[in-house]
Amino acid sequence: MNQLCIPLEAVPAPAAQDDQQTLSMVIFIDALGWEVLKGRKFLQTEMPYRQKLRSVFGFSSACVPSILTGQQPREHRHWSFYYFAKEKSPFRKLRPLRWLPGSLTDRGRVRHLLSRIIGRVLGFTGYFQLYNLPFEHIHLFDYCEKKNIFKPQGMNHGENIFDLLKRFKVPYHVSDWHHSEEVNLDACKQAIANDNIKFAFLYMASMDALLHQVGKDSDAVDSKLEWYEDRLRELFAAARARFDEVRVFICSDHGMATVNRDIDLMSRIEALPLNYGSDYVAVYDSTMARFWFMNDAARSRIEQELATVGCGRTLDRAELETLGCDFEGDQFGELIFLLDPGTIIVPSYMGLKTITGMHGYHPDHEDSDAALLSNVETPVPMESITDIFHLMKVEAGIRVSA
Repeated sequence: MNQLCIPLEAVPAPAAQDDQQTLSMVIFIDALGWEVLKGRKFLQTEMPYRQKLRSVFGFSSACVPSILTGQQPREHRHWSFYYFAKEKSPFRKLRPLRWLPGSLTDRGRVRHLLSRIIGRVLGFTGYFQLYNLPFEHIHLFDYCEKKNIFKPQGMNHGENIFDLLKRFKVPYHVSDWHHSEEVNLDACKQAIANDNIKFAFLYMASMDALLHQVGKDSDAVDSKLEWYEDRLRELFAAARARFDEVRVFICSDHGMATVNRDIDLMSRIEALPLNYGSDYVAVYDSTMARFWFMNDAARSRIEQELATVGCGRTLDRAELETLGCDFEGDQFGELIFLLDPGTIIVPSYMGLKTITGMHGYHPDHEDSDAALLSNVETPVPMESITDIFHLMKVEAGIRVSA
């Protein structure tokens, strides 16, 4: 366990007879990685227990489900948002949108508005964004987060912590990810004051967007951390006024690397004598490219081109298995090409312009590490973000293996 500092007195685990007077809070701050916190004294007095956690391979679309289930991506079956599924695509009726001018459909506000409308029409309750997926190819893909993962029965496979909280009748509060951090903070305070809860999960997402924009070394990050300190101290005070004991755990899903290079991988692949849709299909995420092949010649030609890129590598089956990302039927790609940390694909299906910070690199890289801060010693060993699920179970008083 990587302890940054040791408190003078260890706080005991919650006693069974005091369950009604104990509140356990898990505060999730997206992208608040170990390296982001390095050299910063964020809530150091209140949260003296501090350690890094290994993340899982993938973006938040993979990491958050792993936190909520304790499982690897191959088990809960959430990874990158889009995957090839020509015969089962829910987006087949959207292909006529390809005739709209790019000057309109490439705008972020337009894409965001279309995402809200399309998600509502399709009945998606989970996080849904079109990003910059080309409408020309949208009929070839399916989307992996159709349901709200912060609710019972929200996972593609298996159970999350909210399934267990419901089954074992643990009174709890969870943030609505649709709302702002201010709204979620106020809702959590109200639940603490008015509801007979034992467990709270507070969702805070805007640090991720800031880090993408300015990088982890910016003074803007310090200002944001000061804002969190002020608001969270108010929350802690409200909780202490209501409960005899308040156990707090602040966690993240990954960190953020500084971007120092971009590569137009899409143009290189499209320049090959191959046809998208009949020879191959690809998704160009920010830090990786994923391919499906219709013939061996296309696979060979693309593999040859990728070997010349020089700032990334193809992950073999054995490594994907080690990373928990060997999906049944190669659901998320028959070939995964991962870029080196600090390099991103521009343009990609995630964005058309370069940015300052990015995540989604190999979990071995230090900028991928998540963080866990707490005011008490953790009641279970903590090495990976998947262990946060087991921590939540124990803190909620759920004594079952899952």
